[in-house]
Order: sequence, then C-alpha cells, then structure tokens
Amino acid sequence: MTSDSDDALSWDGDDSDAPARPAPGERSSKAERPARSPQSAPESTGSAPDADLPDGWTAVGGGSETTSSVTVGREDATPLSTGMLLTLGIVGGIYLLYSVGWVVGGLRLKPLANLIVADAMYVPWFILAVAAPALWFLAVWVLTRAKAGWIRIALLLVGVVLLVPWPFVTVGVIGS
Repeated sequence: MTSDSDDALSWDGDDSDAPARPAPGERSSKAERPARSPQSAPESTGSAPDADLPDGWTAVGGGSETTSSVTVGREDATPLSTGMLLTLGIVGGIYLLYSVGWVVGGLRLKPLANLIVADAMYVPWFILAVAAPALWFLAVWVLTRAKAGWIRIALLLVGVVLLVPWPFVTVGVIGS
C-alpha cells in the first residue's frame, strides 16, 4: 500500500501515468487531455451542450470533447474598499429609512388626499414614492459600475437630498 496523498483522490483502475493537471494560469488543449477508455465514459443519450469551462476544470462524460476552456470573471475587477462599503451601507440604511418615512407620511396624508383625488390616482404614486429610494440605489449601483467611486457616492448623496420623505418631515407621525 502506498502512502501517496493523491491516492485518496483516485479510483481503483485509474491510469497512474495520466498527465498531470495544468498549472492554474496554463490552458490545456484538447490534444493534451487524457484519452478515456470506452468502458469508463458513460453513454450519452442526447447531444451534450457546448459548454465553456474555466481554467483548471476538465469535462468528463459524453460530449466532453466539444468543450473548451475560458477565463471566467473580469480580471480588472477590484473589490470595494472598506470606506466604500461603509458608505454604501450608511446610505443604503438612509434609503431604507426614507422608504419607511414615505410609507408613514403617505398613510398619514391619505385621508387629506382622498378629498382631492381618488384612490386610483393616489395608490400608484404612493407605491412609486415608497419604491423610489430602492430604485435610485439600484440604478446608481448598476449604472456606475465602471465609474470612479466618487461618482457613485456623489450620485447616492444627490438621491439622499432629492428623495426626502416630505410628507413625513412636514406632518410627522403625530401631525398637527
């Protein structure tokens, strides 16, 4: 019995002279892939989809000859800094409080608004006002993905100023 650490990762009957896995940054071509014996490859009942695999992965089974290696993810993507994550969390919390403020202020304003407009006009705008902070945050997040961090923060702070729940601020919870 051998004490090789790779023994736990192999099956009885595997070829011990199979080529080693490529290095993490090295791509393997189809010619370098080990040949499989017909009895070890399961029979395919249908056509296998042409899938692309990341580096270091090897397709097995029927139709695995048609797959190719690709690089997954963006190489230029950098993680967010701690300051940016804290700022996004604080501004996201403010937007969450704004949504709650729009709900409370809008419900306090509803009896007065029913004297002027019907529910069919009030309810859609009420729902849009409640969703506006979340929609602003999502739009800034998606549209400034490739921009500088200060642009994202500036647009989020513009939203903090523009989306103030004025019914809650002016009337408050108790009202006058």
